[in-house]
Amino acid sequence: MPQSATRRQFLQTGAAIGIGYWVAGGVRAEESSSPNERIAMASVGIGGKGSSDSADAGSHGDMVAICDADETRLNAAGEQRFPNAKRFTDFRKMLEEMQGSIDAVTVSTPDHTHAPAALMAMRMGKHCFCQKPLTRTIYEARLMGRVAREKGVATQMGNQGTADSDLRRAAAWLRAGVLGTVSEVHVWTNRPIWPQGGPRPEPAECPANLDWDVWLGPAPHRPYAPGYHPFAWRGWWDFGTGALGDMACHEINMAFMGLDLRNPISIQAETSGHNKDSFPKWSIVTYEFPANDWRAGLKLVWYDGGKKPSQDLCEGKVPGAEGKLVIGDKGKLWGYTELLGGAEPVDVEFPQSPGHFEEWVRAIQGGEPAVSNFPDYAGPLAEVVVAGNLAVWVAAEEGQGEKIQWDSENLKVTNVAGLESLIKPEYREGYTLDA
Repeated sequence: MPQSATRRQFLQTGAAIGIGYWVAGGVRAEESSSPNERIAMASVGIGGKGSSDSADAGSHGDMVAICDADETRLNAAGEQRFPNAKRFTDFRKMLEEMQGSIDAVTVSTPDHTHAPAALMAMRMGKHCFCQKPLTRTIYEARLMGRVAREKGVATQMGNQGTADSDLRRAAAWLRAGVLGTVSEVHVWTNRPIWPQGGPRPEPAECPANLDWDVWLGPAPHRPYAPGYHPFAWRGWWDFGTGALGDMACHEINMAFMGLDLRNPISIQAETSGHNKDSFPKWSIVTYEFPANDWRAGLKLVWYDGGKKPSQDLCEGKVPGAEGKLVIGDKGKLWGYTELLGGAEPVDVEFPQSPGHFEEWVRAIQGGEPAVSNFPDYAGPLAEVVVAGNLAVWVAAEEGQGEKIQWDSENLKVTNVAGLESLIKPEYREGYTLDA
């Protein structure tokens, strides 16, 4: 099936990158403030990536509340950056107490508490910015999109590269057929850069500044130990999504945008092996996507832990620590800007961004939705990303695991039993998934 696209076809399929959004049936956020009014912001998680997310929120509105389970981080942010914000260690208490004072919430916590915090905020009618990979599980991602649409709130996932002009141009090239019929996408990363693939650390006394029970949130209880907070939680199945969840919302973003990579039909992983508690040291995950009404079926291969695509595919290029390669029958795209194998650039139109965070603020003020909004973009992208971990889970022994047959419409694996809790989690008492 040829992958050429006329201007009209591009506009019709452009919902994936923001163009044609209204034609695609999107809904503007209900206007909560005029462009001249200050937005009342609250931030859940103010360390790590939360430091810059809360800084963005504070520079685009008035920070009225901040929350972090680590009181050292919380108090430092309150004293140094947000002296007028009320401080909380539990996002549930913050939202309940400050409900009438908050317009919008940023969520920048470990993956396992993204959905509980964001869902609670959106169900109260609060606009929501949430860090990638949006959620830890597939069901949470779909639910986040549904609740956002039902409540009419402005949303955005923190995959900042979505606003990058080079990324958007590259996606538009793919839609315009510059590579012809695309058959393969290869994406690789240097992650994990944290300990992964081993046994749990020995339990230890929890530091006085950390509310461990609140940090655990909806996850099953386990004793505190060094090696979870503040960073290495990413490598544990109960808290994170491994290398794939950490980086794929960035690294496959261009191909997702340009090739409409939604709803894979099968996924298979090869790994170093793992104990089903900590993610493997490396993995190679192969997704198969069916043809849609404008492009052929294709595969996407993800590599982490130092694995990379075969040099034979790279047209003399040497894969670095991370990268992207798209292969078509008329040439190849290396990264966002280099066309190889005879492919030639063409002039394409794509929406210019005022800035990633600025897209969310604009939507809050009644303007166009952010491209990476939950219902139309971030949710479907997150579903694809974390669905890959179903295949990683199955590949617990070193080598290649069984191929997962995935029914996206019904959120079911049709050929392997026992994966239900990885698709839809069970929360500890005190946290709400389905309202």
